[in-house]
Amino acid sequence: MNIRITFDDSALGFILDAFGKSEREGFVVEKKNPDQKVLTPRGDEIPLKDFAGVRQGSVIFVKSDIVSLIEAAMAMEK
Repeated sequence: MNIRITFDDSALGFILDAFGKSEREGFVVEKKNPDQKVLTPRGDEIPLKDFAGVRQGSVIFVKSDIVSLIEAAMAMEK
């Protein structure tokens, strides 16, 4: 069973905080070490404006670009 939770920009701070993340200089960063940017599985930094969500399985953050979204969708089908 896949559980999906959707949210709009007003909940972004709450979502990041729930996963121990925050925002610094326009990027998603580790809350305990704000100098460390959160990376996608491909190693891309995630601008806050491009944050798309968190994938099930572990804490895998996803950017909103088409390649990242396709990779996330394919990974969820497995």
